Amino acid sequence: MLSAERHQAIVAAVRRSGTVTVAELSGELGVSEATVRRDLDVLSEVGALRRVRGGATDVRSSIRPEADLRSFADVASSATRAKQAIAARACALIEDGDVIALDIGTTVAAMCPLLAQRSLTVVTASLAVVRSLAAAPGIDIVILGGLLRPNYDSMVGILTESALRQLRVDRAFLGAAGIRADGAVLDSTPSEVPVKRGLLEASTAAYVLADQDKFPGSGFLEIAPLSRFTGLITDRSPLPFDFDLPDGESVEVLLP
Repeated sequence: MLSAERHQAIVAAVRRSGTVTVAELSGELGVSEATVRRDLDVLSEVGALRRVRGGATDVRSSIRPEADLRSFADVASSATRAKQAIAARACALIEDGDVIALDIGTTVAAMCPLLAQRSLTVVTASLAVVRSLAAAPGIDIVILGGLLRPNYDSMVGILTESALRQLRVDRAFLGAAGIRADGAVLDSTPSEVPVKRGLLEASTAAYVLADQDKFPGSGFLEIAPLSRFTGLITDRSPLPFDFDLPDGESVEVLLP
């Protein structure tokens, strides 16, 4: 059995039973307990389950941050005019024929209706983006595979990150949970951070989309310093603080 197949079987077993032991999984899958432990560690890192002594439990029954408990639909339904204006400004940077990457954030997803009549290739790990653009006649969609994070309609994990390493895109558009005064761009979900970093690495130009609530917003995991991005697209003017960027580095602030 391939590791990806084992991972799917383990996640299914955990969600079916709520809690499973290493010994139970070893017997069910026909592999050593050491292999099961390694698989559980990997799945725990991407947020697919919660590792406990001797086994794992369903992450959906664990206490999680409020930001992660809200579904994508819940967050998207609260999209503001500011997010829509930021999305419009981001779309103005895109040229027909571009290969672009769209992150999972709701501000990024607000770009989709504005792109529906464009001629583009869209790379994404967001099923919300896929559904929004699936019928667009001039758009080719490259879906990044991986482990489904159902609460937020996104793909995460080793397969997603591996696929990103094989791609290059003209422009990437990323969301964030917050931006600190020192310019650190933050997120609050461990399984999403490697995917965001992969999008950043795969792009020729990358933009972070952040409305005024993201200064400083929330988040405890650094995606990258703001200086790593080509531009910051925000409705906040002036910015609430000056970013202390290293000498010779800058980031363009683009306002709607």
